[in-house]
Amino acid sequence: MENLFRRYGATLTGAFVVLTAFWLLALVILPNITLFEASFRPYLPVVDIGGPRDVYSLNNYRLFTANPVDVSFLGFGFSMPIHMITFFNTVIFSAIVTLITFLMTYPLAYYLAKTVLPQTLPTLILLLFIPLWVSEALRAFAWYIILAFDGPLNAVLAGSGLVEKKVRWLNGVVTAYDAIVIGLVYTYVLFMLFPIYGSIQSLDRNQIEASEDLGARWWQTHWRVVLPHAKPGIASGCVMVFMLSAGSLLVPSVLPSTRSNWFTQTIQSYMLESQNWNAGAAYSFLYILLCTVVVTLTMWAFKVKLSEIAK
Repeated sequence: MENLFRRYGATLTGAFVVLTAFWLLALVILPNITLFEASFRPYLPVVDIGGPRDVYSLNNYRLFTANPVDVSFLGFGFSMPIHMITFFNTVIFSAIVTLITFLMTYPLAYYLAKTVLPQTLPTLILLLFIPLWVSEALRAFAWYIILAFDGPLNAVLAGSGLVEKKVRWLNGVVTAYDAIVIGLVYTYVLFMLFPIYGSIQSLDRNQIEASEDLGARWWQTHWRVVLPHAKPGIASGCVMVFMLSAGSLLVPSVLPSTRSNWFTQTIQSYMLESQNWNAGAAYSFLYILLCTVVVTLTMWAFKVKLSEIAK
């Protein structure tokens, strides 16, 4: 705050504080308070709202543990509520998206930060930004066309002889969520790239050269020097990609299979199709809490603080 006063003066600093407080209050705090309050109220006709039936309860949250179905995992059979299965699938595949984006972007981030020529860097950054000029909806529909049964991907694979018959990518080759994972990786990959790039860029190259001079192999240099320094950027990228993937609605809606369902689609079905906003509010608030737990565990695993991620 003192730095803001010295740099911008009392007037501009006060304006920044007021605008930030208004943004937090109007767009974060009040909507979540409303969501929280509505999640405990029953879904009633308009004439009954405020009447004797309009009482607070946990019934909307109990829906999360209702309707158990039989599932099998690693040869073991057990029962689990259908919405809980959807939630765990969403968390698991969002984590897979996060892992894939990290494996894809870490080598590229290191190349951009420590290998590429300075005069070439702006052109490469511009080329990476070009996909963001296209809306997420168009990018999702583009992947729908690419992965379609009669799409260009099958045409290339069949024409080159790599596959004997066309593959139904949208129906899941390995899992029911293959197309969704592909779409989410493509949509959010840059949210992993640039935090890692920023962290690696601040690393003194003398430390890398010292590691090499001391006889460390390339993977030892990355494991002991580069990765520890880039840990805040990696944690920031993982948090952003995971939260954006878990909260995505457009990509899972455009690229679903007959056996996939994202948890945000469950919330949408309560909010829009069933018009049960109270149950949708309960599921939304529950989703916020559970995803916050996952993010907190990620920060604990990386041993980073929120202040380091926010840099």
